[in-house]
Amino acid sequence: MKITVKLDYTCRILCELARHYAGGEPVRIDDLSKVEEVPANFLAQILGELKNGKLVESRRGVQGGFLLARAPDQITLLDIIHVIEGDLLAPSGNHGGKSGRRMRQIWDEIREVAEERARAYTLEAMAARTEAEMYYI
Repeated sequence: MKITVKLDYTCRILCELARHYAGGEPVRIDDLSKVEEVPANFLAQILGELKNGKLVESRRGVQGGFLLARAPDQITLLDIIHVIEGDLLAPSGNHGGKSGRRMRQIWDEIREVAEERARAYTLEAMAARTEAEMYYI
């Protein structure tokens, strides 16, 4: 099980959009790229997937950019994972053989626990924790 760079970038981007949610102002792609240190071309691809997944909206024009499609407390880490990576710990292959059925049960249990934990984290909580961890000199 590996957390991809794409998923990490996505969470960081969405945290930044969550911090701007209350103001209702879209965030420009180049600002997102600079603040979260995500390559602009990769960022554009991620934002396209988030838009298709109905997690973000885009606005055109000089005052355009991207903003969350729903409130940060209504978006969970599990929602983000589903849009970017698909099903969490989706089973692969057949589960035949002497131990196949039991292994399938174990993988299903692990998936359920992981989904429960991912569902517990809202984007609001993820962004708030990031703010709390910041310090100034």
